[in-house]
Amino acid sequence: MSAATSITVRVPLKIRRRPGRKAVVMPVRDESDGAVPTRADPALVKALARAFRYQRLLDEGRYASITEMAAGEKIDRGYLGRLLRLTVLAPDVIEAILDGRRLLELDLPKLMEPVPAYWDQQRAAFLVPHATRSNFLNHRSEEGRHLARRLC
Repeated sequence: MSAATSITVRVPLKIRRRPGRKAVVMPVRDESDGAVPTRADPALVKALARAFRYQRLLDEGRYASITEMAAGEKIDRGYLGRLLRLTVLAPDVIEAILDGRRLLELDLPKLMEPVPAYWDQQRAAFLVPHATRSNFLNHRSEEGRHLARRLC
């Protein structure tokens, strides 16, 4: 009889925790491949989308107040108020959330807490140091150029 042999295969990988799931991140083989892009946190993206939708409804005059909107949309008034605060985030912080990168440890519960009023303080609280307004200034849309002028 022949003896059983076994083969061991080692694959270098990292398991990165994502909200509600785990993702396997394969290592970069050489410098030309570049970094593995990350995905945006779906909970943060959904919260931002809801916040801007609710703000648009207020701006269009569909609802006269947050209380009226909360009753009409069948959501808690306090939650609605916390969501609407997301609309005053610095543009580059919003962009970083949507891109899914350049953020310090930030999740939805932390973002729903009161945030600093000034954009510079928000950047310091939420963005890693290299992700400042110079990244935002490269935005090509008309709105991006307008906001970039306001930032300078």
